[in-house]
Amino acid sequence: MDKRWFVPAGLVAAALIATACGSSGNSGGSGGSGGSPTQTSAPAASSNALKTTKIGGATVLTNAQGFTLYWFAPDTSTKSVCNGSCATFWPPVKGPVTLSSGVKGTVGTITRSDGSAQATYDGHPLYTFKGDTAPGLNKGNGLNIQGGLWHEVTTSGSAPAPKTSSSSGGGGYGY
Repeated sequence: MDKRWFVPAGLVAAALIATACGSSGNSGGSGGSGGSPTQTSAPAASSNALKTTKIGGATVLTNAQGFTLYWFAPDTSTKSVCNGSCATFWPPVKGPVTLSSGVKGTVGTITRSDGSAQATYDGHPLYTFKGDTAPGLNKGNGLNIQGGLWHEVTTSGSAPAPKTSSSSGGGGYGY
């Protein structure tokens, strides 16, 4: 990849996120339908198998490509409230998914407002983050945007501490 495009692409992403933060975040839907989530815990090794990796000392859940998975504090175990522009920056993980061998937890699905299936882990609907441009990044962890706080999914099941500012630069959208 041509490095000249890395910074402008990051600035465009930050601008788009900041613009989306000013919107209601829930345009276009009321979230997932009610009902019980479907759950499974059978391990498998496939292209939709979730796995873990260490990022900053924490063991976090990733998709099969190694991208960090997130959960959104306002969601419930049966409903996603990240729709419209929110889902553009925080794409829902399509379900169903499986767990790679050795990964503990329960996966399932919920039905989103558009009728699609979204994967869940231990009762949390799962998302990736457009700001994570490569496997092993967790730039969305601790962000308080789109109407709530975003957390990387840790395999311990507890919420990590919010991000604090650092001298490495945060792209300008970690407010």
